[in-house]
Amino acid sequence: MNTLTTLPGIRVRPDNENHHLWNNHGTWFLHYTVHPTPFTKERIRRSLGTKDVAVARERRDSFFAQLAADAARLGPAANGKAFAA
Repeated sequence: MNTLTTLPGIRVRPDNENHHLWNNHGTWFLHYTVHPTPFTKERIRRSLGTKDVAVARERRDSFFAQLAADAARLGPAANGKAFAA
């Protein structure tokens, strides 16, 4: 989960390899929070479409890697939207 540390506002607990993962009746979801403005927040839950925790971890890491790539590509404009998870 090294990609997570490159995004501003992403909190990672290295001792919890299932951080940002949530199991809902056997299906794994990605769970994170975005702050579109300094005064609001939105909790996001996205189905990872799997019952296998190893696949869920891979999909979570892939999602955050894409998020980091998008933030790097957009530059300072992307930093206007803070992410906290």
